[in-house]
Amino acid sequence: MDVVTQWVRTSWTKRSRGGPAAAVRNAAPVGFTLPVPRCPVVHEVVMDEAYEFEPRESVRDGQPDRADVRLKESDGRLRVELMVPPWGMPRRWRRPPAVWLRPGEWVRWQVNYRFSSRLREWTYRLDTLNLAYGPTAADVFTGDPTRHIDERGLLR
Repeated sequence: MDVVTQWVRTSWTKRSRGGPAAAVRNAAPVGFTLPVPRCPVVHEVVMDEAYEFEPRESVRDGQPDRADVRLKESDGRLRVELMVPPWGMPRRWRRPPAVWLRPGEWVRWQVNYRFSSRLREWTYRLDTLNLAYGPTAADVFTGDPTRHIDERGLLR
């Protein structure tokens, strides 16, 4: 299956919920240029508070993990369904349906979470899935998606 997947994951604690640190976090991109424009490939960009939201990247050949994204090809189209972990808050009792892509199209799917830790401190994360069906240009995820699903909720 010819897919190009980019995960952009940004994580923080209450120290970055307001003020100058929040401004840096909110300025973090949700799409990056691909280091290798081939498929299938998974490009992951992690930005977190501990590293002052500087991007750290990794690349691997293949498709995204089925625990994260379910993909199915049918009649020349690709069905994309983002999976969410059951332990993150807020609970999502009603979720958007899967999206269908044609070759050359891509989706940006955003979802955020609040997690509790062993230290009883909340941690927060914004996951952005950028996924293209078929070969694509290296800078595709820096532009506007064909489809945008926004599941960001109030994190308190």
